Amino acid sequence: MKLTEIVITDAIVTDLEASERDDAIRTLVEALITAGAADESIKDELLERILERERKGSTGFGRGVAVPHVKHPKIEKLAAAVGLSQGGIDFNALDRQPVYSIIMLLSPEDAPEEHLQAMEAIFKNLTKPTFRRFLKQAETVEEVVTLLGEADNQQLAG
Repeated sequence: MKLTEIVITDAIVTDLEASERDDAIRTLVEALITAGAADESIKDELLERILERERKGSTGFGRGVAVPHVKHPKIEKLAAAVGLSQGGIDFNALDRQPVYSIIMLLSPEDAPEEHLQAMEAIFKNLTKPTFRRFLKQAETVEEVVTLLGEADNQQLAG
């Protein structure tokens, strides 16, 4: 699965102003709804499910990145948002460091295999220092889209 297949260009936020985890999550859920990935009617439920998941264990896995995710019966197809923060966000990450890059994934509840494939594609790239560095440095939506395309085509070294 390719990142460009799941990340919605209209849900890329390169200037996350949120300094708190919950506000960053809210901004990305709203970006996905605005981009048509989910209906406004389930916004509060998506927020609650994602925040509940964060309370059980942070999706900030370290190295400045977080991957909040949720499955929902009213999500029709995989969709991801990207959020970038210049100042960093306390995500209660495993390494206790701020998060600068967030990839949020919404998945249909009845497609666990697709969800796993999407998570694998996301993590495969986020484990590469070059990808993380370029993602953190991206300033425009176009730069993020270009980076995702390069990652999909395996043009980035580890």
